[in-house]
Amino acid sequence: MEDFSALTDDQWRERLSPEEFHVLRRAGTEAPFRGEYTDTTAPGVYLCRACGAELFRSTEKFESHCGWPAFFDPADSDAVITRADDSLGMRRTEVLCARCGSHLGHVFEDEGYNTPTDQRYCINSIALRMEPAAD
Repeated sequence: MEDFSALTDDQWRERLSPEEFHVLRRAGTEAPFRGEYTDTTAPGVYLCRACGAELFRSTEKFESHCGWPAFFDPADSDAVITRADDSLGMRRTEVLCARCGSHLGHVFEDEGYNTPTDQRYCINSIALRMEPAAD
């Protein structure tokens, strides 16, 4: 397996588009309601666009009307890591790919969504690549 922690910014720039690099490697955010997977309901798995790790499944995706794809749980508890994010003058919890450390979005709790975890993983579409389920 490739050691993604050893990649330099220049190597990431070779692999990613400028928009992908901005979100995945610089913790940017894509505009709401414009992402490729915001309203997707097709069955499948969502992979990290930077390294291909399986992050989320369509069975855990739900409509939150927040402008970005929302999931109530990762595909595997080890698929993502979180850390405190105090940017923008507020406390949030950042979500990163556990394999390559790329920024995915943020997770929020206790918002009242009718989901098994009461969590909303608010993930940038550009951070994901959806692999449709086999027929």
